[in-house]
Amino acid sequence: MEAIILAGGLGTRLRDIVKDIPKPMAPINGTPFLHYIFEWLSNFPVNNVTLSIGYKADVIFNHFNTNYKGISIKYATENKPLGTGGAIKYALSKTVEDNVLIVNGDTYFPIDVNRFADFHQNNKSDISIALKHMTDFDRYGSVKILNNKIISFNEKQHLREGLINGGIYIVNKKAINFNSLPDVFSFEAEVLEKCVHYGSINGMIFNDTFIDIGVPEDYKKACMML
Repeated sequence: MEAIILAGGLGTRLRDIVKDIPKPMAPINGTPFLHYIFEWLSNFPVNNVTLSIGYKADVIFNHFNTNYKGISIKYATENKPLGTGGAIKYALSKTVEDNVLIVNGDTYFPIDVNRFADFHQNNKSDISIALKHMTDFDRYGSVKILNNKIISFNEKQHLREGLINGGIYIVNKKAINFNSLPDVFSFEAEVLEKCVHYGSINGMIFNDTFIDIGVPEDYKKACMML
């Protein structure tokens, strides 16, 4: 199985705590956050990872180089910010398999990748999304599903409970015409929201721990939980 880790974030909201390094390299008790993602992936048949990098790319490359516990690592380096969609499009051009796992490099959501891959295949999905049930939240948009099929993405608002996009996808490259899209675009707006209307986009709910290090308070929680 091939995977892409999106690790090009600037981490501007963490600058007061984590300085001069990419957000995915933020130290969690002395260990870069990306290590925890690689450790999780190493439990599954993920043989090749493409790291999508941009800001301070050399910091990531110099640390991980081309291998992590038998996982071969390639790099898709952005010379300018490409947006989530552009980063995925560019990284996908480095992959060879039809179905590719995509993971955010600033969230830790250690789902069962084998179950997720089976779900993707069994539902013949163009895109599958790992979903997380949350309570009392306002930082994330919510997702509605019906019989596994995602029927809407909703704007951020305070909700007592709901499902959120956990930032883990499996994308069928043959089903999504990335070549028709520009080099810089939003994956959420130009792909996910449009696939609701014309494609097969399905969601699988997982109950695993979800940690997002994007803001200082959650970064501090990550240091305690991991």
